[in-house]
Amino acid sequence: MISLGKYFAYVQALCTILSLVVVIYIINKPDNPAYKLAWVVPILLFPIFGGVFYVAIAGNHASKHFVRKIEKSITDACRFLKQDEEVAEHLDSVSEIAGMQSKYIRDWGKYPVFQNTEVTYYPFGEDNFEPLLEELKKAKRYIFMEYFIIREGLFWNSVLEILEQKVKEGVDVRVMFDDMGCVATIPSGYENRLREKGIRCYSFNRFIPILTLRLNNRDHRKITVIDGHTGFTGGINLSDEYINETSPYGRWKDTGIMLKGDAVWSLTVMFLQMWRCVSGDVEDFETFRPVDGEEMHRTSDGYVQPYSDSPLDQEILGENIYLNMINRAKKRIYIITPYLILDNEMVTALTLAAKSGVDVRIIIPGIPDKKIVYVLSQSNCVPLLKDGVRVYRYMPGFTHAKVVLVDDQIATVGTVNFDYRSLFLHFECGVWMYRSNAVQEIRKDFEETFTDCEEMQYEECIKISGFRKMVRAVLNMLGPLL
Repeated sequence: MISLGKYFAYVQALCTILSLVVVIYIINKPDNPAYKLAWVVPILLFPIFGGVFYVAIAGNHASKHFVRKIEKSITDACRFLKQDEEVAEHLDSVSEIAGMQSKYIRDWGKYPVFQNTEVTYYPFGEDNFEPLLEELKKAKRYIFMEYFIIREGLFWNSVLEILEQKVKEGVDVRVMFDDMGCVATIPSGYENRLREKGIRCYSFNRFIPILTLRLNNRDHRKITVIDGHTGFTGGINLSDEYINETSPYGRWKDTGIMLKGDAVWSLTVMFLQMWRCVSGDVEDFETFRPVDGEEMHRTSDGYVQPYSDSPLDQEILGENIYLNMINRAKKRIYIITPYLILDNEMVTALTLAAKSGVDVRIIIPGIPDKKIVYVLSQSNCVPLLKDGVRVYRYMPGFTHAKVVLVDDQIATVGTVNFDYRSLFLHFECGVWMYRSNAVQEIRKDFEETFTDCEEMQYEECIKISGFRKMVRAVLNMLGPLL
């Protein structure tokens, strides 16, 4: 009979071997080096359970069936995303820099660039609220909604009331939400409640507390499409804090955009891609194109290019779009983000731009929603401030917006935070714009927001206690996991 001591020794040996195998596996993965380091060090420090812990919750793991479904859906959808070559050539002739950025999104993200699209920018969630409701009321054929968070309250209840009415009118209403994002905001099985109302609904990537430990591969996108001619996206979830109906962290600063015209087609395809994955429905996407007379044939003085990023391929589209914009900036780079957890490539790009004379400014929250992440964001400010990047705290409250503006001509608005989860581990979306009217509205919003901010100083960030320095050092190492 094996004694308890020997049994423990066998288990310890097996777990240690597993940890070593896991470390070798991590090192050879094509992941971000900082993300790999954040796992390798703890596993080596705690080999008995480190490897087991990684296998249980970490990495970008997904079942082969899940990956195949996503890959097939994305591949099949690509045939519905055709570039109008005349538009692309015209952009190239107008601006070589903008043309190169757009080409990257077309060639590696498969999303075309459009004209004939009006863009309306909303600097706060409450500005986005009423236009969204009004457009939903106009729906005649279908409403598609895909969100990370739905929370019962004024915002969602107002939307739901319209959706119920539209179902009665024969409109095809579909709602999709991330299961983990909504685990604490709506009751379990909420999709069944919506189905009883006639709303077609699915949750994405089922999350069961305790049984489901993995937190990656979440659907962090925010998309509404109405009849193929009107679309909304940005950082705004369907929850009351996003419209400042509630104020858990002071004034909530978030942004959104409304598209009307040709570019909405890409948002439609994005939704249908994910819908196919969760529902199994195989549909002809062409049937969802706007019909003649449905508010089309618009004119625009700019270029609009929606895009989506998947964590299951090796193309880090979201980060590369940001890097492309930063690396080609000539005069100024303005960024607003809720979190600032950067890899070496992003830090290098931002500091090099500042050293080269570009006015680089970043706005982060003054009141955090996550204290540990806030400490880490402040720690990430140190190398930026040292090398000339200007960082501001939004003093009225929390910034959830994800906006980048370069040289007053190119901008993105979307769901992609400046942190590892958004850039490498979640499904995200955004809209790249060049010389759209909305770009100037974004510039105006930045200038107004700076007046509500307090600029951080390098000396302030480094004059901290030894204990806080130690905490920062540990968090910097583990930052990619947060």
